[in-house]
Amino acid sequence: MTPPTPYAAPSVGRLARPGRAVSYVVVGILLAALLVFFVLPVLWLLLAPSKTAGEVVRDNPLSFGSFHQIGTAWQHLFAFQDGAMLTWLRNSAIYSGGSLVLTLLVSVPAGYSLALTNFRGRKVLLVITLVTMIMPQATLVLPVFLELNRFHLIGTVWSVILPFSFYPFGVYLVYIYFGSSLPRDLLSAARIDGCTEWQLFTRIALPLAKPVVGLVAFFSFVGNWNNFFLPYLVLPNSEQFPIQVGLNQLLTSTPSFNPVAGAGLNITLPELALAIILAILPVLALFLVSQRTLVAGMLAGATKE
Repeated sequence: MTPPTPYAAPSVGRLARPGRAVSYVVVGILLAALLVFFVLPVLWLLLAPSKTAGEVVRDNPLSFGSFHQIGTAWQHLFAFQDGAMLTWLRNSAIYSGGSLVLTLLVSVPAGYSLALTNFRGRKVLLVITLVTMIMPQATLVLPVFLELNRFHLIGTVWSVILPFSFYPFGVYLVYIYFGSSLPRDLLSAARIDGCTEWQLFTRIALPLAKPVVGLVAFFSFVGNWNNFFLPYLVLPNSEQFPIQVGLNQLLTSTPSFNPVAGAGLNITLPELALAIILAILPVLALFLVSQRTLVAGMLAGATKE
């Protein structure tokens, strides 16, 4: 009688191959979707200023036109309203830079105080900070507008800088860092050596918090640079507009989006695409310069030794 053949279990590799193939297919589909919805529009935006308005609509969307057309689009863009583009970029730099300074002066000490000092109302302030942080910015526009109007600040630089300086997310980031990563023994040793609380903050805590301060500065600057709604409401004059509100005015001056726009303004799709690229460049340059600081700031507080 022939003995029964022993059962041979399937290898792990054979079982894993079908699942691995499925995962590759899913990853490929996701990458293709990202390519279609994110990469291709960016490529179109970069190539659009090299074509005429007719070529943008008629030719291959990913084809390159000519450098001469880029120069023509540049001339038309900066001739709009006697160089309004430069004015809008300068205004954005003033608004974002001024509010950034005030944000750091307020957010860093506030986060340090919430994390390392005990005082009456501390938990209430922390809860208010968290609630305000998760509220959409549009919900605060009306009360902020009424408050600015009460103090006669509408139409001034401060009507943009002061609201931009209110940054609860920055306070919370600093609070998380100081509450989880700053060694308490180091502060105790400094107190024994005779350091005051102000010296503890400026000479010990603040130098150690450079990564998270850089992170707060980056997020604050990007948020202020890209803010549209509040400046649109509080700034009535085109010469005071930041770049985001200026882009809206360019959009309304483009016949492709506004049929009643004047044809003699020379603002078409190539000029509009070039304006968008110029509006993005400062944020992109800041990101490339501060990339190492951003990574260090994101990891700050992730581990506690």
